[in-house]
Amino acid sequence: MTARACEFVQPLTFKALSGAHVIVDDYAPDNPDPIAHITFSQSADLLIVAPATANIIAKFANGVADDFLTSTYLACSAPVLLAPAMNTTMWEHPATQRNLQKLRSDGVHIIEPDAGEMACGTIGPGRLSEPDRIVAAALELLNRSDQARLRDLSSERFLITVGATREDIDPVRFISNRSSGKMGFALAAAAKQRGADVTTVTGITTVQPPIGVKVIKVKSAEEMADAVQSELQKSTIFIGAAAVADYRPARQATQKLKKHSDALTLELERTPDILAHASANRHEGLLVVGFAAETENLLANAHAKLRAKNLDIIVANDVTLANSGFDSDTNTINIITRGENEPLELPSMSKAAAANEVLNAIVRLRSGKVAAKTSSN
Repeated sequence: MTARACEFVQPLTFKALSGAHVIVDDYAPDNPDPIAHITFSQSADLLIVAPATANIIAKFANGVADDFLTSTYLACSAPVLLAPAMNTTMWEHPATQRNLQKLRSDGVHIIEPDAGEMACGTIGPGRLSEPDRIVAAALELLNRSDQARLRDLSSERFLITVGATREDIDPVRFISNRSSGKMGFALAAAAKQRGADVTTVTGITTVQPPIGVKVIKVKSAEEMADAVQSELQKSTIFIGAAAVADYRPARQATQKLKKHSDALTLELERTPDILAHASANRHEGLLVVGFAAETENLLANAHAKLRAKNLDIIVANDVTLANSGFDSDTNTINIITRGENEPLELPSMSKAAAANEVLNAIVRLRSGKVAAKTSSN
């Protein structure tokens, strides 16, 4: 702990929780190891500073070593992860941004702070990232250093649509759906962990994107279609995991619609079919994967969509099942792959596990094992 941290929480608290000596000063009389910053830095797999203040960021960037933490940083060869937290003005100050850029060039990993209301009343970027994002970033860094980690997608460039689209009726109303983006981001995180370069075209979501993934934010189906079109030629695998609105208002009111009667009639028109367009305009080597969220005739409808849009793989799930589908942390999926006689029917599992099953199907198809399996039946 730093001396300033002790002003918020006493070392005794962390000692009681961890059962270990809490180091504040290497040279304190009760410290069992007088060169703890060397011992600690050589045994750490990952150094995380959360929250990282403007002061500690400045010290790290300029090589200051005037306490246990800064000395440990200079002696540490393990990956370093900083989660900044400070007032918005301090975060945006040129000196802080200059120090952050210097640390990035030194190989330090930075989690961008969240935006919101600060303790001081300021609203803007600077809040400490949520713990689950810090943990996810830490696990990603540890996975990178694990040489046994599966890297079977390192030659692939994924383009994944994520979340829901919104189609404006007027400046305050819109048409949308229940998609949270959890499945799309689970696919993005899993592909990234397996070595792929990943870009997401992201609509409206209720969860944060994974660390290390490029995010292109859009709102409407039209915007999502344009973004996909601009990125498709650079991709080797396209996954349409977003819940794209099939229809939009034919006319969008420029002013809020008033309640002039008991009923309102909207004329709707089709939105661009992003998945079909990607399949029809694919370049050599591109695999196209779609999703089918159904409420009835699951496999029949999924097979029909696979054929109609000439997909390589379709992932079907019945959104009427408990703990499956929109905004759930689990999913029950069936994977139908071109060239395979039977769908792969999977039990309920976390969306992270389901994402890896989809990626496994992509690997099998890419390697030609699907054709071998079909010919042997």
